[in-house]
Amino acid sequence: MERKSADMKYDFDQVIDRSKNRAAKYDERVKKFGTEDVIPLWVADMDFRTAQPIIDACRQKAEEGIWGYTSRPDSYFESVRNWEKRRNNWEIDTSLMSWSLGVVPALSAIVKVFSEENDKVMIQTPVYSEFYDVTEAWGRQVVENPIVEKDGCWTIDFDDFEKKAKEVKIFLLCSPHNPLGIVWKREELEKMAKICIENDVLLVSDEIHSDLIFNGKKHIPTASLSLEIQSKVISCVSATKTFNLAGIQASTTIFPNKEMKDRYDRFWMNMDIHRNNAFSSVAMEAAYNEGEEWLEQLLEYLSGNFKFIKEYFEKYIPEIKPNMPDATYLVWLDCRKLGMDNESLRRFMIDKAKLGLNEGNTFGRSLNGYMRLNAACPRSVLEKALGQLKDAVHSLR
Repeated sequence: MERKSADMKYDFDQVIDRSKNRAAKYDERVKKFGTEDVIPLWVADMDFRTAQPIIDACRQKAEEGIWGYTSRPDSYFESVRNWEKRRNNWEIDTSLMSWSLGVVPALSAIVKVFSEENDKVMIQTPVYSEFYDVTEAWGRQVVENPIVEKDGCWTIDFDDFEKKAKEVKIFLLCSPHNPLGIVWKREELEKMAKICIENDVLLVSDEIHSDLIFNGKKHIPTASLSLEIQSKVISCVSATKTFNLAGIQASTTIFPNKEMKDRYDRFWMNMDIHRNNAFSSVAMEAAYNEGEEWLEQLLEYLSGNFKFIKEYFEKYIPEIKPNMPDATYLVWLDCRKLGMDNESLRRFMIDKAKLGLNEGNTFGRSLNGYMRLNAACPRSVLEKALGQLKDAVHSLR
């Protein structure tokens, strides 16, 4: 399905009413916050239309009018391989790729297949809350390696990492990191991988945000570090976060060898889950083959949003410190100077600021005083949201 579109300029300032398109971000406000009267800046999808070639591919598929069981042509995984080679200089064997419903289902299946009940799984908090869920759902134990914050800078505690690696079966790495927006350096990745290899720990690298990189940083796929490291790493990638396709439900899991891939594939085959749906097949391929023009414009726009957020907090809300990300479109807010416990902070954001944010303690259960803000929305929405937050904070003075 080859379509080449003319150069086009995308309008990320356009405010699109998502209240009628079955968007969880909007429809689940009452369930999440107890009210619809909040600007939803929580669940990690974007309020932007995706790239036109993807829309065209799905429209063409819709017009066929037959959406039966869908095959997966060789070109599907080839598009993933070509993307990773082009963007990250990572050479991947397509025969070691498996389709998955999404990165989180893939992580869950990996924990189930490659560990036993009561085994321990290490995560680096604060981290995407589903890392807890996919571990505990199968009766495994979470072991936290907290990322250490000092003067707004977050770093790995390698002494703690090495100590805990001696007792765990799997390490779930978030690279780039959600919610801190860290792009891990080569030496950090190599050190974590080396410790895992020395302790026979399976390293599982969630790289779903790897296309959303800013400030001159460069994502390094963990499995690309060396042949030795590659042999001990399972990688999870997807275009869904990059191109706002989360509802399409598709990702790629990349294995170091066929034996591990076969074990994983059997898990899904036993539930008869092994095919793309009719639309994810064409949408993902179009994204990888024809989406870069849109992505480059998106990255520029998001950089502008981050600049706006940084300057706004410095000028109007100095009580809250935003951790400006080098990756993702998520901003970690240090609200500790407001002097509230987690529940009070949650109620303040909902009732006073009328914002729907993610609570920080879902990313690290011992954390107090943090929130996560999704900046992937039109600038005017951010202006309104931060204006409401400014007024709410000023009312405390």
